[in-house]
Amino acid sequence: MEKIYSRTKTIQEDKVSGFCPGCMHSTVIKLIGEVLDEMNLVDRAASVLGIGCCGLHMDYIAYDTTTAPHGRACAVATGMKRANPDTLVFTYQGDGDFASIGMAESIHAANRGENITVIFINNGIYGMTGGQMAPTTLIGQNSVTCPGGRDPDYHGKPIRMCEMLAQLDGVCYAERVTIDTPAHIRATKKAIKKGIQNQIDRKGFSIIEVISPCPVQWGLAPCDAYRRIEREVEPFYGLKVFKDIDAEVQA
Repeated sequence: MEKIYSRTKTIQEDKVSGFCPGCMHSTVIKLIGEVLDEMNLVDRAASVLGIGCCGLHMDYIAYDTTTAPHGRACAVATGMKRANPDTLVFTYQGDGDFASIGMAESIHAANRGENITVIFINNGIYGMTGGQMAPTTLIGQNSVTCPGGRDPDYHGKPIRMCEMLAQLDGVCYAERVTIDTPAHIRATKKAIKKGIQNQIDRKGFSIIEVISPCPVQWGLAPCDAYRRIEREVEPFYGLKVFKDIDAEVQA
């Protein structure tokens, strides 16, 4: 019988997922592992994890990893990459970590054009810490810190990180993707591979923003959470390449 799929060597075989039902962190982690395996980069890879659900990443993978203080993953990754320029260094961060607590570190690493890759999980809420409003929470969306829904006049509007970072000269690649359908999962894998290849080619800072559900903190069943992505989250944020210096050069 022909084998059509096998576990990548980046995933530990004796681990059972600790992520909540319907959470897509496990899918993104699997995609990262597949890309590293296919590109023969497992032994060169080192990830810097944000605090929260992203930190569980370390429980399932076989490549080097470290956890940064909350919000400081881009700063830690900067030091790692500068000290070991031949190491493939990427961060794996949530919206509270990357876009709120670590906003300064994120922006300045991007502005300097640090040759790292950021995989940014945008689920529009603080997941592990209890469901508080995040910088990416949609207008009208409920959370424990805005139980009446996000009010743009009081709380401000959601931050679009890819659009903002794409304006910086140090950013070579910025794309927003999602993982609510098989086709979108394949597109996410392609984007991760592109961001990693940019680092190998020493092009600068790459960010791949992944819109993902948090069924538990959204208060939805998994299938309803995926439908919400399609009906509400994708139309607000948009899925596209916001910057790609390769395409600009070709144009």
